[in-house]
Amino acid sequence: MDILTVLIDNRQSILKAAEDMESFVSGIVKGVLNYEEWNENFEISISFVDNQEIQSLNKQFRNIDKPTDVLSFPMLEFEDEPKDGPADRFEGERPLGDIVISVEKAIEQAEEYGHSKEREIAFLLVHGMLHLLGYDHEDEKDEILMFKKQDDILNILKISR
Repeated sequence: MDILTVLIDNRQSILKAAEDMESFVSGIVKGVLNYEEWNENFEISISFVDNQEIQSLNKQFRNIDKPTDVLSFPMLEFEDEPKDGPADRFEGERPLGDIVISVEKAIEQAEEYGHSKEREIAFLLVHGMLHLLGYDHEDEKDEILMFKKQDDILNILKISR
């Protein structure tokens, strides 16, 4: 990976941002890209928000008026690619897209699933990154593939339940 630009925008006050937040987020992003053998230059934006803001975005972009855990806004189109890998490679730094995570929802889900907030946020980052790389879970086959990749990446990064 030649150029790695990860822009982090913390727009929530529910969870205090740790000093090592940037390295935590960048490490997960790099882990996903390494797993996918993505060697291109890229930029990604990750925003941490509360339920109110993500509900507003969810309503605006998906017409669903309720909070969700993560939204992904890919900048690249993968329609002509097979569902098992990233699309055409580009020269120069390219924006992959934006990921928005509700920290409030992540905390709720961490408590519900019985694991740490960090593990839930890592899971949501991996999930969002795979969406930016063209993966989806609209049908059972794609869901199985995407969820296997998520588990593999979290295991490789040693992020346990």
